[in-house]
Amino acid sequence: MSKLGDLGARLYRGDVGYDFVGKRFLWYGVSILITITAVVALAVQGLNMGIEFKGGAVFTTPKTAVSVAKVTEDAKKASGHEAIVQALGTGGMRIQISGLGTDDAAGVKKQLATDLKVDANQINADLVGPSWGEQIANKAWTGLGIFMVLVVLYLAIAFEWRMAVAALVALIHDLTITVGVYALVGFEVTPGTVIGLLTILGYSLYDTVVVFDGLKEGSKDITKQTRYTFGEIANRSINGTLVRSINTTVVALLPVGALLFIGGGFLGAGMLNDISLSLFVGLAAGAYSSIFIATPLVVDLKEREPAMKALRKRVLAKRAAAAAKGESPDDGYDAEDGPQVVAQGQGPGRRRR
Repeated sequence: MSKLGDLGARLYRGDVGYDFVGKRFLWYGVSILITITAVVALAVQGLNMGIEFKGGAVFTTPKTAVSVAKVTEDAKKASGHEAIVQALGTGGMRIQISGLGTDDAAGVKKQLATDLKVDANQINADLVGPSWGEQIANKAWTGLGIFMVLVVLYLAIAFEWRMAVAALVALIHDLTITVGVYALVGFEVTPGTVIGLLTILGYSLYDTVVVFDGLKEGSKDITKQTRYTFGEIANRSINGTLVRSINTTVVALLPVGALLFIGGGFLGAGMLNDISLSLFVGLAAGAYSSIFIATPLVVDLKEREPAMKALRKRVLAKRAAAAAKGESPDDGYDAEDGPQVVAQGQGPGRRRR
């Protein structure tokens, strides 16, 4: 068995573990700091909306020997707007100019033909109106709202409302961070970005539900025992799925990272950046929030219940009494090593042997 596989088995059995829940206020602080940074970046720098949202024109030229830098300069002078120029495999150029009106496009096309020394009829011009982008944005917001409502309803029915609230907070956390990164790096926001954002919500939710399912199973009849508090069972659920979360996240990040850093960065295929950045940041943030935000937040909400408060008092009183006698409770708690892990599918009242 590999070292990672062995670690996963030991985490599952409870031989080793990390106190994620006990250090939850540290994670909350880190998340709040990151979120504030993202919100400030969004407020100060804003998003670099693509041509699909602002409107403009895209010119495709035939093969030319002029450099990308020279074409960028010429396009800016001809239009009076910032231009994004990409070299095509055919040897031509793709010139994207946002905010360019329909009436001005013909003049810009003619000037570009003169600067590039090509026939104006050989330059293809595609005009995009801002109303089209507005429709996309409105539909995206509508889809996002429907998705959030369905998620909350599903989790409230399948689990409980506290888990639904925690999952919703984690999703908003992931979205905020991803959008904030776009504001910081200045990458264009395109329909591909919107697709990427909606995609990461499903991934983030999947990771969260896996942990919640283990927590639901482990907390059955929890008030009938005095071995664990709710927070300890939640911590065991996180540790039990930790290696699985790491594996799935790494496997998902590898191809996305290749698109972002190799395709978009090294090879210069900038059009890949709009979707790959949202996927890369969102996948990482989703894995983080499932472990460090969603489940600890459920613990905070759940342990406010009178029944969970009473359980915690009974568990701590029993441990204190056992420690005073120099003994460990005979139902599975070890004063030095912490609670022994219950097998998946077993109730808290039965100890795994």
